[in-house]
Amino acid sequence: MTQKSGILYVLATPIGHLADFSPRAVKILKTVDLILAEDTRHSKPLMQHFGIHTRMESCHEHNEREKSLAVLAKLEAGENYALISDAGTPVFSDPGAQLVDAVLKAGYAVSPIPGPCAAIAALSASGLEGIPFHFYGFLPAQTSHKRKILEPIFQNITGTLCFYESPHRLMETLDLFKQIWGENKILVLAKEITKIYETILKKSIAEILRWLQEDPKRQQGEFVLLLENAAQQTDGTQITLTIDEMLQALMAQMKLKEAVALLANLSKRPKNQLYERALLLKASHQ
Repeated sequence: MTQKSGILYVLATPIGHLADFSPRAVKILKTVDLILAEDTRHSKPLMQHFGIHTRMESCHEHNEREKSLAVLAKLEAGENYALISDAGTPVFSDPGAQLVDAVLKAGYAVSPIPGPCAAIAALSASGLEGIPFHFYGFLPAQTSHKRKILEPIFQNITGTLCFYESPHRLMETLDLFKQIWGENKILVLAKEITKIYETILKKSIAEILRWLQEDPKRQQGEFVLLLENAAQQTDGTQITLTIDEMLQALMAQMKLKEAVALLANLSKRPKNQLYERALLLKASHQ
């Protein structure tokens, strides 16, 4: 298949430290016909800092599909475009996949300009295995929706897990991690990567929660959370149930304290966490 003339560059921008912006990336942004930015207001200071005066237009989750049609017409005319996100590598928990897919299907070149990525930077400094590596980005806002995603991951996925989290949801998410993996599970918390208050902690979930609670300012910033998980081994004679399902089944046959004690013994999870969960389940069914 003959490659058409226009090129879409998928270009990574700094996640904090401006010196991480490569000379090649700056040169391309200065020479393309248009920059597609997730938020032009956010990207404008970066462009001004590097003396980039190329015209920008927005390309985000709400206009990506219609924007793709306009981009294809310009690529057909031989123009070159660059796609950037607010920070880091586009498409990596950011918009852009639909646009890239449309450009490839139309027969135009897509050229990645590699650079910063918070997930990969955190993994490289974590001391955790990178194979297999599972990236989940931001979890849903509601705790119940988070649980529906995390419980199957705990049961079925083996490898290093990676999540992004915002400051106002961080403590709630870590508390849910504690309920599912236990307070002694080792977690890597990467905060403000490449920025002034960059912090990489590798401690138990309980220790990280205490560290964050000691100073509320530590809960500010952008966070990457990583942990290693081993799928719960099953064979044809075993049934896989969530903690909630097991608690509900046991409480239907015995007193709450007895159900918690039995499940704590079987699952090796902290009894106090199971007891708190059992109380919530009991209250929700009254």
